Amino acid sequence: MAVNSIDAEDDQFAYRYDTQLLIDRRDEDLDEDAIAEYITENFEGNSLIAAGDEDLIKIHFHTNEPWKILEYCNSIGEIYDIVVEDMIRQTAGLKG
Repeated sequence: MAVNSIDAEDDQFAYRYDTQLLIDRRDEDLDEDAIAEYITENFEGNSLIAAGDEDLIKIHFHTNEPWKILEYCNSIGEIYDIVVEDMIRQTAGLKG
């Protein structure tokens, strides 16, 4: 079952949590393409960036369920430098 993402141009805040983290290699080499494909196929969101090498991958993803991304990433490596920001609150703060 493929997960469909909403185009950011349709609704800027359809996915409100900007989720960023690093995944460090645990036992097996990391594959940025495989990780990006898994996230795209299994989690709802947009603006995915998965970049790095077999030892370290940087993830950036907009989603409404950041805990699912963290759980998945933790299952494939050690996660750290975790940042989850509510983009709606950020925008409200900038306007206030």
